[in-house]
Amino acid sequence: MKFKIAFDPKDKTKLFKYWDEIIENNVWSEGKFTKKFEEKWAIYNSIDAVSFSSWSGAAEAALQYFKLQNETILCPSNTYQATPMLSKLNGSNVKFVDCNKNDLCISYDDLVEKVKKYKPKAIWVVHIGGHIAFDIEKISKFCKEKNIILIEDCAHAHGASLNGKKAGLWGDAGIYSLFATKTISTGEGGLLVSKNADLINYAKEYRNYGKTRNKILGKNFRMSEFTAALGCIQVERLNDIVEWKNNYVIKEINKYTNYLKIPKNMISGYYKFIIFEEIKNSVGKVYETGCHKIFNEDVRLPNTDWVNKNHWCPPLFYKGEEI
Repeated sequence: MKFKIAFDPKDKTKLFKYWDEIIENNVWSEGKFTKKFEEKWAIYNSIDAVSFSSWSGAAEAALQYFKLQNETILCPSNTYQATPMLSKLNGSNVKFVDCNKNDLCISYDDLVEKVKKYKPKAIWVVHIGGHIAFDIEKISKFCKEKNIILIEDCAHAHGASLNGKKAGLWGDAGIYSLFATKTISTGEGGLLVSKNADLINYAKEYRNYGKTRNKILGKNFRMSEFTAALGCIQVERLNDIVEWKNNYVIKEINKYTNYLKIPKNMISGYYKFIIFEEIKNSVGKVYETGCHKIFNEDVRLPNTDWVNKNHWCPPLFYKGEEI
């Protein structure tokens, strides 16, 4: 089934106007729209934001800021391989944690056991499928008590909230993806969010070779003005997309008997609609193979193995109104 990017045709006129302005002003990077996009995201998420050309760039900035080279970081196995892979590439010792069957996200109980065993400096929590990890409150409290750095992978969590609190607000940093398949997209791109002003300033320098102070080493992870302009449009459309997806799920849910149930105090962005029964019109699975198997780690994670085999995703593609 062909994937459909969530872009509303009504937004074309405004987007093309932005792009015309960029061309006319001859500022294609580090300009007005990059700042505007970050401001819009910060307002939407109630937390400071820094834009990047990719999720990887934002994640790497956080890993470098917290000095996680040669340190142990715990990571759920039920996630995209980028999360542990980037940690490994940045010198961290990754140990995998099992997930829950009810939300596909990292298990608090297994996490506590792995903390006792491995004494990690940091933990990844990945919000899977569009909702907030069900154990996030307990995990956040636990990390604060143990003085463990908590990084939220929010790649799926656009528009999600728990008691009105959005993804990225429980940890020391949150990392969003704006890849083509996401709830809102700029084709490629990412965002780092944090309440830590020092991290925000570090991230701005890290994405730009350490400029302008030249006190740190960095790389080029800048977002172009054209991409940022598209991001401005997409943030404004995010509430519409999330509302559409939730209404769609309400209409479709009676077709199934066993599906992932969202708590009443939580809003899912429904990046995926997850069903625990095989269906004919599935667009596949969130993940078919746990990262512990991809990276050949000898660890027993029964829930992850079960989830990988026993869930499917019906199509859930937002389509805006035609002009």
